[in-house]
Amino acid sequence: MRIALLSYSTKPRGGVVHTLALAEALAAAGADVTVWTLGRGGDRAFFRDVHPSVAQRIVPFPEGPPDETVGERVLRSIATLREAFDPRPYTVVHAQDCISANAVGRCVRTVHHLDHFTTPELAACHERALTEPHAHICVSRAVADELAAGWGLTAEVIPNGVASERFADPDPAARERWRARLGRYVLTVGGIEPRKGSLDLLEAHALLRARHPGTRLVIAGGETLFDYRDYRARWEARAAELGVDPVVLGPVAEDELPALVAAADAFAFPSVKEGFGLAAMEALAAGVPLVVRELPVLREVFGHAARFAATPDDLAAALALALRDDDPERRAAGRELAARHTWEEAARRHLAFYRSLG
Repeated sequence: MRIALLSYSTKPRGGVVHTLALAEALAAAGADVTVWTLGRGGDRAFFRDVHPSVAQRIVPFPEGPPDETVGERVLRSIATLREAFDPRPYTVVHAQDCISANAVGRCVRTVHHLDHFTTPELAACHERALTEPHAHICVSRAVADELAAGWGLTAEVIPNGVASERFADPDPAARERWRARLGRYVLTVGGIEPRKGSLDLLEAHALLRARHPGTRLVIAGGETLFDYRDYRARWEARAAELGVDPVVLGPVAEDELPALVAAADAFAFPSVKEGFGLAAMEALAAGVPLVVRELPVLREVFGHAARFAATPDDLAAALALALRDDDPERRAAGRELAARHTWEEAARRHLAFYRSLG
C-alpha cells in the first residue's frame, strides 16, 4: 500500500505532529509512505527529524508580497501544493487539513476539529475540504458527531496516538534547567490565539497570582498560518492592565519540549475548539496535573484524568487545586490514559480503514 499523507506546514502544530507520527507508524507497519507539505519561509525540512522509512516531499513556498492577505495566502498555498502533487503513484491520498484537501480534491480527510471562519477564502476552503473528500476520519467521537449533525457525513473515529514514553521519561538535567530558568510555572502549549482561549487564561493567571504569587504563566508554541496580530495586541494590552508578565517562549525545540512539560507544576488547556488535545495528553504522560476547558470533546478524551473549567474564575480555581497536587490517583490515571493511546494502534486502525475503502 502506497500512502500519501499531506499537511500544510513543516512547523510544530498539532496537525503536523499528528501527520509525522502517523506516517512513521504506518511505515513501521509495512506501508510505503510519503509526506507532502509546503516549505514556508524557506523551510527545507520539518521541525524534527523524520524516520528515514518515510519519504518527504517539501514543496517550496516563497514569501508573498508584504500586503498579502490571509485569504490570498490560503489560495496561493492551495495552488502551489496542487501544482506539485501527483496522485497517480498512491493507493491512498490522505489530507490532514483544509489546505491540503483543497489541493488534492478527492481524498481521505482527517477532520481534527471544525472551525467557523469569517475570511471568505478560508470559509470556502473549509467547506470544500469537508464535502469533496470521499472518506472521513475524526480523532474523537464528539467531532464525528458534529460532522454528522452539520453536514450529514459519517466519519471513522480513530483517536490520536501519543509519544507517551518521551514525556514520561524526559532528560532530568534538561528538566532541572527549565526549573532553574522559570521557577514554579503553569504551562500552556499552542501560542496566543483565539482558539486557544488565551485571553481567558490570562485572566485566570491574574486571579491565580493572588493565591500563588510566585507562579508564572509560560506559553510555548505559536507557529500558525493565520494572522493573529490584532488578538495578540489585545492580549498584551490586557496583560499590562492586569499587571502580569507571562513568559512567551514561542516555538520550543523538539528535544527540549518533554522536559519543559515535565517541569511544569500544572498544564492549562483552555481551548474553545479542539478535536482531541494532543498537547494536553502529552502533559498527562509527563505526570503533570491538567486543567482543560469544559467541552464535550475534552470530557470524552480526558474523563477523570483532568480538571474542567468553563470560565476564567473556574480556571483559576482549578489551577489552584492542581498546583497543590493533592490527587495522586488522578495523576496515575492520566499517565495510564496517555500510555493507552499508541501510534501503533492508530496506524493499525488507519490501515484497516484504508483497506475497507476498496
